[in-house]
Amino acid sequence: MQHTKPLILERLLGQTKKSFEAISKKMDERNGISLSDCLLSGLAIFGLKYPSLLQFDNDRNNEAALYNLKTLYKINQVPSDTYLRERLDEVTPLHLRKAFTKAFAFIQRGKVLKPYVFMEDHYLVSIDGTGIFSSKNIHCESCCVNNHKAGYQSYHHKMVAAVLVHPDHKEVFPFAPEAITKQDGTVKNDCEQLASARLLTHLRREHPHLKMIIVEDSLAANGPHIRKIQSLNMKFIIHAKHLSADFDFIDREKIQSHDIINPDGSIHRFRFVNSIRLNSAHLDLKVNMLDYSEISNAGEVLRRFTWVTDIHLTNNTVYQVMQGGRSRWKIENETFNTLKNQGYQFEHNFGHGYKNLCTVFGHLMFLAFLLDQIQQRCCTKFQAALLEAKSRIRFWSKVRHLALEIPLGSWHIIYGLISHRNQYRISVELVLDSS
Repeated sequence: MQHTKPLILERLLGQTKKSFEAISKKMDERNGISLSDCLLSGLAIFGLKYPSLLQFDNDRNNEAALYNLKTLYKINQVPSDTYLRERLDEVTPLHLRKAFTKAFAFIQRGKVLKPYVFMEDHYLVSIDGTGIFSSKNIHCESCCVNNHKAGYQSYHHKMVAAVLVHPDHKEVFPFAPEAITKQDGTVKNDCEQLASARLLTHLRREHPHLKMIIVEDSLAANGPHIRKIQSLNMKFIIHAKHLSADFDFIDREKIQSHDIINPDGSIHRFRFVNSIRLNSAHLDLKVNMLDYSEISNAGEVLRRFTWVTDIHLTNNTVYQVMQGGRSRWKIENETFNTLKNQGYQFEHNFGHGYKNLCTVFGHLMFLAFLLDQIQQRCCTKFQAALLEAKSRIRFWSKVRHLALEIPLGSWHIIYGLISHRNQYRISVELVLDSS
């Protein structure tokens, strides 16, 4: 799907800069490089897929790279890596959420999310946790602590991420994540459930009119969490593997069955029941339960899943609910795996800091990923360049090479050079000849 007015990275970065400048007004109390420039520089590190802060620091002495960092990312002064870490460590991660909501408003106005409507004007939002830092030695006051049986401690930071997904579309759109860290004034570890509850509250506040179906793993299949979802006027499809055997104890007259037979003879088999209690601890909490099996034409059960949901289950809805439940994996495959394996250096430690640095870097990485996903969905020049490069790794390598070696100052030129192979080769030769 193409748009007559494709979204342009220059415009997205322009409004991101305004969001960062608003943070600067709240926090800048010193002379020197502005906090906005530091945040934009941090975003550039992940936007250009820098392998390390050392290379970023070295490029401040490269005339072409410095020119492009300033023009492409609208930075007035590029900080050193030491100054960058020092300033970003002071940033409150909550303040970065505005940049995400601005980007979402941008794609909503552009009707980009219209094909992502899943069921009855609702959107699927997949939520899951992931680690961003772990060490036996390095730690801060916000680190969660693991006490090991061998007598030592380890420290970690994690995040809960929320991503807007659709089973028919490969692009995903991440919301601002929520850090799993020790909260101010507490000695106990934070946990994924508490962070998920905070994240859901943020999502509803930031998107009061967005109709959401929350898709989560079995950790969320508990009464307090489901009540939290319902209190925010959201629907849910939650994987509940431990409830699979419960069908054997449900009155058989209440269970409905439905098979869909594929042309090759394989079967989608559904068993479902509406309005049953979640468990004995929450007698008044009613859910609908769907048990799904994918069966080969030889009769072998290939996959089996069980979900609880508040979507009414019928022969006409079970297949779509199954698709929604299985879309949870998009946060693993299209999000976490992409960040780990497609150039974002998700598992690389860019800096831990004493307060918030690790978490701030995590937010900036997710923001860079959001801007990339918007381009992949909407920008024809980005799409053409990515297609020509044949892989994301090669694409980002070419982007970084051009941005750091040739003073171009325009994303359109960079993408145009990559999508026209001969022009890319000639441009590189011109740079080598002039050096």
